[in-house]
Amino acid sequence: MASLRSSLPWTKLPLIINAPMANFAGGDLAAAVTGAGGLGTIGTMFDMDVLKANLNTASKLLQRGNIPRFNGTLPVGVSFLTFASKLGPATPVIEEFKPAVVWLFGAIELDDYVVWAKAVREVSPASKIWIQCGSVASALHIAKSSALDVLVVQGADAGGHGYEKSAGIISLLPEAADALAKAGFGHIPLVAAGGIADGRGVAAAQALGAKGIVMGTRFLAARETTVPPNYQTAVLKATDGSQSTVRAKVFDELKGPNVWPAVYDGRSIVTESYTDHVKGVGIEEIRKLHAEAVKKEDGGYGEKARAAIWAGTGVGLVTEVMDAADIIEQVRSQAQKICKEFSS
Repeated sequence: MASLRSSLPWTKLPLIINAPMANFAGGDLAAAVTGAGGLGTIGTMFDMDVLKANLNTASKLLQRGNIPRFNGTLPVGVSFLTFASKLGPATPVIEEFKPAVVWLFGAIELDDYVVWAKAVREVSPASKIWIQCGSVASALHIAKSSALDVLVVQGADAGGHGYEKSAGIISLLPEAADALAKAGFGHIPLVAAGGIADGRGVAAAQALGAKGIVMGTRFLAARETTVPPNYQTAVLKATDGSQSTVRAKVFDELKGPNVWPAVYDGRSIVTESYTDHVKGVGIEEIRKLHAEAVKKEDGGYGEKARAAIWAGTGVGLVTEVMDAADIIEQVRSQAQKICKEFSS
């Protein structure tokens, strides 16, 4: 982990990163995670004005916390869904704020990352480029074609969007590491994502070779995360994540035709919309019921939820709302204790 940490000198080991959950992971969460010795990230989709507002928030909070810039960069990460975000409007924001990490995901074609990486390097040379993948083949392709600094390897247990065909991180990460090393790319640090929600998962990911660990679902219960109350309640109530969550494309059909590239689907808590889909209810009827539900006071996230509630299989380990810094301290301490026990 030390090599990755050299480019993120404010961080502590093990390196914990909040997933850049679009619309949920904003400036408050990013600043809190970075302030606790992790890498705070901000998720974005279409609106660069919203991204700028979040970056301004993070910048002000980090200044108050005396977290200095390193090598001219703001000590947070910014994620772009490359199929949804436009490169033209994105590059001025990157140039203005110079985030420490620019995290790319969701390409229509893997070679789209080459175009984005080149553009980022031109406007913010000191920013590190992280690219997310979900298979051994995609990891190899990205490593060979893109000028990247870190690969984020996401397993099938992750909440939200990922590769429809993927494996759990316990087999995906070591196989990807072996394949990359054999191809001459063993120097690229790998960061693990998918189903990790406590220190035991962090320690396991470290044993698999991860140089950093991403948690998304766990931070849905952070006070600094922008999440609807009923959504958060559903996350806290869910147990047995392999049964209470499911991967399906129907979650991206609820508001209209699916705009995600074909290789992706998403993991959500099981909802009435999904149950109807399995029963054979037509998509137009499902959309109609969804549209009615989201207008209600609970936003469609209530007892009979119809809106997607993105969460990973680790959701059963998320049981209370905490400050982001306390989540990191709890997870880090547990992971360090486990690693110490194994080494003694």
